[in-house]
Amino acid sequence: MLLRLLVVCVAWLVAQPASAHHGDEPVPALDFVPPSPGAYRLHRIMPAPDGRVLDVEGRQQRLARFTRDKITLLGFIYTTCADPEGCPLAYQVFDSLKKHIHATPRLSGKVRFVTLSFDPARDTPSVMARYAGSRLQEERGLQWYFLTTRSVRDLLPLVDGFGQDVRHAVDRSSGKPVRELSHVLKVFLIDRLGYIREIYSSTFLHPQTVMNDIETLLMEAGSGTTPP
Repeated sequence: MLLRLLVVCVAWLVAQPASAHHGDEPVPALDFVPPSPGAYRLHRIMPAPDGRVLDVEGRQQRLARFTRDKITLLGFIYTTCADPEGCPLAYQVFDSLKKHIHATPRLSGKVRFVTLSFDPARDTPSVMARYAGSRLQEERGLQWYFLTTRSVRDLLPLVDGFGQDVRHAVDRSSGKPVRELSHVLKVFLIDRLGYIREIYSSTFLHPQTVMNDIETLLMEAGSGTTPP
């Protein structure tokens, strides 16, 4: 498994509509040629952690419900992130992948997306519903879930389990937290048994790369072999 570079993005939490941050901007072009599906192996990195989350209806669920039985692409976001190399980039890549999956009938029902907020104080279920918009509707066998947590207490085991670093900045003059989050952009590819098989940073988060990895996992499942 190729280890991938991590790129830190720092973004101010600004009072703007969430829809302003995930438009139809094109995903940056790849500057390398990824290996073709099935030409490599994706090893099991670790089991995806489980914990309590809330769906857009405010119902408490176990995260494991959204990370088993299908190939899952999971990304942490906060809805007011404005850094183009951060959360909006992940949203654009997910949108691009959605179009590809819709255009490939054999992928129907085999992949799901999960967008999970790490800002529960502001990203309530209703805010996540507005952020998702029409993407909440299952379309051609692809379901995209938008989740949050009830509190920081419920959130911390998840971000710690995934290794998703999140920090609140502090105003040194007053010693009080300021409205800023610092995080490393990570997106996780999870197999049908709930194992994390790849972790993407902004450098390698591109629809073609992710799609090749999804196809590789599907080919692996078809052959009946699973790497350790």
